[in-house]
Amino acid sequence: MLYTLIKIPAKLALQLYCRKLQLNNKALANFKGPLLIACNHPNSFLDAILLCTLFNAPIYSLARGDVFKKNWVAKILKALHILPVFRKREGAQNLNKNYDTFNECIELFKKNGIVLIFSEALCINEWHLRTLKKGTARLAATAWQQNIPLQILPVGINYSSFNKFGKHIIINSGHLICKEDFTVQLTTDGKLLNDITSSIQSQLSTLVYEIPKDDDLKHKEIFALPSSTIKKSLLFFPAIIGWIIHLPFYYPIKNVVQKKALHSGHYDSIIMGSYFLGYPFYLLAISLLVFAFSGSWWGLCSFLVMPFLAWCWVRWKE
Repeated sequence: MLYTLIKIPAKLALQLYCRKLQLNNKALANFKGPLLIACNHPNSFLDAILLCTLFNAPIYSLARGDVFKKNWVAKILKALHILPVFRKREGAQNLNKNYDTFNECIELFKKNGIVLIFSEALCINEWHLRTLKKGTARLAATAWQQNIPLQILPVGINYSSFNKFGKHIIINSGHLICKEDFTVQLTTDGKLLNDITSSIQSQLSTLVYEIPKDDDLKHKEIFALPSSTIKKSLLFFPAIIGWIIHLPFYYPIKNVVQKKALHSGHYDSIIMGSYFLGYPFYLLAISLLVFAFSGSWWGLCSFLVMPFLAWCWVRWKE
């Protein structure tokens, strides 16, 4: 229930947070299970939010197990379709808990569910694909051993920036990988795991853009968006108004998150999550203030107009 309730406002929030969201496959939203999405992991939980809002079917995503330590947090995360995966750094005594999560994934696949796994197993803000771990292959091989017609979909997420508002995001999906693509025996170790991992790595290497940090020219070639003088002229006044109205909301949150998490690798996701949670209250406060001074329907209008003005600002600014 919580997953469904949050999904719609999250879609709207991404329209404000992203200047452009570009897909190489427009049919991505209609993919059905049983499906294992094998994705790179450049931007913390924002990666999962993006894919969960794009797919029509619900997605269950795997996340680092240490965030499940508190019971109330674990309940919320499970309500959001997030399952724990433990690494050695979270304690070797927790590794056995991964069997429970994998078994839960297998049950989801039996019900034609979709699971998202970050095959690099570590989040780093970079335009680079790292060597994949074998957890994705092991999960797929286990499903195939049980005659589940699971398919693997490699997906590469590419961000124009990891610390700026109004970013350009390109999501590239590859070709489906299925059991019939492999001729070796269906075991959960040995050659099959290597072959599955190599197949995913090969596709992701073409879906994830490789950009050195100081290569501004290549970055611009990939992410630069065409600028329209007419469009910028039309958006100028509503964009400026939107910027002024949102200053008291935008900059205090930005300053706090910058101090706490700017170099943590989670800055982009934390600030987006903070805006997402706080913006409805800011909208309500401004609307009540307008209503108190005008005593008319202008309060309701401001509740609807303010997001539009913010949308204008994001698309007007470079």
